[in-house]
Amino acid sequence: MSGQLKETRERIASVKSTQQITKAMKMVSAAKLRKAQQAITEMRPYADRLNMMMVNILSNVEGDASISFAKERPVEKIAIIVNTSNRGLAGAFNSSIGKATVRLLNENEAFQDRSKIDIICIGKKGYDYLKNRCKGCNFITDYISLGSDLSYDNMSTMSAKMMDDFTLGVYDLVYVIYSQFKNAAVQTPKAVQFLPVPKLEVSEDTQPNADYLFEPSKEKLLEELIPSILQTSFHKYVLDTNAGEHGARMSAMDKATENANDLLRDLKIAYNKARQESITNEILEIVGGAAALGG
Repeated sequence: MSGQLKETRERIASVKSTQQITKAMKMVSAAKLRKAQQAITEMRPYADRLNMMMVNILSNVEGDASISFAKERPVEKIAIIVNTSNRGLAGAFNSSIGKATVRLLNENEAFQDRSKIDIICIGKKGYDYLKNRCKGCNFITDYISLGSDLSYDNMSTMSAKMMDDFTLGVYDLVYVIYSQFKNAAVQTPKAVQFLPVPKLEVSEDTQPNADYLFEPSKEKLLEELIPSILQTSFHKYVLDTNAGEHGARMSAMDKATENANDLLRDLKIAYNKARQESITNEILEIVGGAAALGG
C-alpha cells in the first residue's frame, strides 16, 4: 500500500510540473499572438486595397491583360508552397495544413503526375507530415527556416524567386497553402493559386465602365502593380500562418492545463482513498493485536 501511495504522490508532482510548463507556454503564446494578430490585422486592409486597385485597372483593359504573370500555359511543372510552423505543440494546426495539401493533390487532375510537382516547405512540420504522404513529389527544403524572419524584405525574396521562375518557365503553376487566421480558436487551411494570376471576376461595385486616365499606359502599370500585389499577398499568407500558429498553440496549452487540473483532481481522490484504506488497515491491525494480547 505504501508503494501505491508513493507512486501516486510522484504522479501528482509530475502533473503539477507539467501544468506549470503548459501555463507558461500559454502565456508566451498569448503575448506572441497579440503581436502577430496586430501585424495581420494591419496588413489585410492594405492588401485588400491593392487587390481592389488591380480589379479596377483590369476592368478597364480591353481583352486579356498581356502581362507575364497572368499568362496561362500547358502545365508541365508545378510548385506548391506549404507554409507551416517549425515547432509543434499546436494541436492540429500543422496537420490540417498537411491534409489540405494532400487533398489538393488528390482532387485536382493536374496534380496526378507527382513527378512534376515540387513541394517547397516553409517550416519543418509541413515537411515531416508530407514526406511519407506525398511520395513521388520532389521536396525542396531550402526555405524551411524562412519563417524565422517575417519581415517583408525577407519574405519578398521567396515570392520574387517564384515570380522569376514562373516568368522563365521553370514553373507553370504555383500554389500556396497556408492557414487563414480568424481568431485564437479558429484557423482555416487555404489553398490559393499564386501564379498565374487567377482571372478576376469584376463585381457590380467595381464599375467596369468607369473612365480613367492612366500614366503610364494600362499595360505598363499592370506590369509594375501585379508583382507588388503578389509580394504583398505572399507576405499576408505568411503572417496569417504565424498568427494562426500562436493562436492554436495558446488554445492547445490552455486545454492541456485544464486536462492537468482534471487529472490532478482524479489523482488526489485516488490518493486520499488509498491513504484512508491504509489508515483503516493499520487501525484494524492495532485493534487485532490488542485483542490478541487481551485474550
